[in-house]
Amino acid sequence: MSQSQRYYLTIPDLGKARGPDPELSFQGASPQSLAVALQEALRQPVLFQRWKARQPDPDDVDQSLAPVDPNATVTAELHDLHTAVQVVTTLTHSVLRHRLFILIGPNWQLHDVAAA
Repeated sequence: MSQSQRYYLTIPDLGKARGPDPELSFQGASPQSLAVALQEALRQPVLFQRWKARQPDPDDVDQSLAPVDPNATVTAELHDLHTAVQVVTTLTHSVLRHRLFILIGPNWQLHDVAAA
């Protein structure tokens, strides 16, 4: 396995952070519920598989987006008016970005990455 990375993210307005497909999108309201949803999406293949099944040609989906990290951890807390998120995972940035897009669309910003 790859070395774990710590990703520091900000979500400016969690109330508006929704993915493009309502069937797969984050539906919670708290930083903690986002942390739980994202951690589950990184640890288990369920979200990816549901997303893949909804694609026009599921067999043509890039399998490099499929990996999971059963040890991934996510924490999130409210800071002023934004949500600060920390993700620790061995998954690549592209996999993390894809899962975030499914859950909350483009409504996040990456601030830093460091070895965990």
